[in-house]
Amino acid sequence: MAPAFGSNGESMNRPAVLITGGAQRIGAGLSQAFGKAGWHVVIHYRTSRAEAETLAASLPSAETIRFDLADTHELSGTVAALAKRLPDWQMLINCAAVFKNDSVTALDPSTYGRAMAVNALAPALLAQGFLHHAQYTGGRRVIQFTDQKLDNTNPDFFSYTMSKHAVGGAIPMLSMARPRPADRIYGLAPGAILASHDQAEEETDVSHRLNLLRRKTGLDEICDAALFLAGGWLESGTTLFVDSGQHLLRQQRDVIYLAREGATR
Repeated sequence: MAPAFGSNGESMNRPAVLITGGAQRIGAGLSQAFGKAGWHVVIHYRTSRAEAETLAASLPSAETIRFDLADTHELSGTVAALAKRLPDWQMLINCAAVFKNDSVTALDPSTYGRAMAVNALAPALLAQGFLHHAQYTGGRRVIQFTDQKLDNTNPDFFSYTMSKHAVGGAIPMLSMARPRPADRIYGLAPGAILASHDQAEEETDVSHRLNLLRRKTGLDEICDAALFLAGGWLESGTTLFVDSGQHLLRQQRDVIYLAREGATR
């Protein structure tokens, strides 16, 4: 857990944010956005050490931290130690997730167990630990990443989708029990943003436009939404959808397969 600071190492002069999965994909975009916005970014990784350290070195103030989201004992100790070391730890973003397909007619127990441990249990435990240990006396912020599938559900990626429903259901409960009125617990529900699963990059141009606005939702829009939520302007317990209206549709399959089947929506 030794810190690996960025170029100026001025973590004590900046509000701190822990971003799970902060070394890759959407998490890396969030790390860059918060770093540029003046935050000290704690970049969590499990296996992506090289990517995490390279990213941290590119930011004005950052460090890396490794822990396994499926290890519940490791989570509690890590949060307590981080809170003790960073008195201005203001924000937690639970972005990391596993995304493996299994069928609604043939649930795979190992896929389900991993999805629930990493995607649902870990964010809840981290949020609880953060709200219990973080020393910051102002309004603290938690963002739990969910998915537009919560409103526009389909039977693909069955265990993953169940885990995201668990995360979404916990957000209002965590909000109702938050320790301080100024604290905020939010959901952020993206649509299709980056190529995923077995999808080729060229497939995204079709699949990612299967939404009301017929446009690709950008990673920058997710980052802007997270920075907006960091201000605490919305009521605690709110979930913000950033998906170009995809959650307002009723799609019978994941857009990966809709695009391959030639569907227009």
